[in-house]
Amino acid sequence: MTNPKHTVEFVDSGATLEVSETETILQACLEAGIASEYSCRVGACVACTAEIVAGDVVQPAARGLTAEEADSYALTCMARPQSDLELRLGKYPPSIEASTNDDAERDG
Repeated sequence: MTNPKHTVEFVDSGATLEVSETETILQACLEAGIASEYSCRVGACVACTAEIVAGDVVQPAARGLTAEEADSYALTCMARPQSDLELRLGKYPPSIEASTNDDAERDG
């Protein structure tokens, strides 16, 4: 039995790749030589966050996102495509953007 593959397009760069439903988007990016930020690779640090422009993923171990955020954002180290996808790398949920701005104001 074959594993379905889906096209993942990174809208800002125009890069595309085929990703199996059994591999993570980050894993496929690294194998294809597509630059992607990451750190922990266990769904906690959110360095690999991407905004989901179109399509669906499954990411049950994405601990760095709330359930609500997981509808619109993917942690590429955990996310596995369930359909063709369009992603915008380096985009973070508002809760993370707010905490980053708060940290900058404290440090500034």
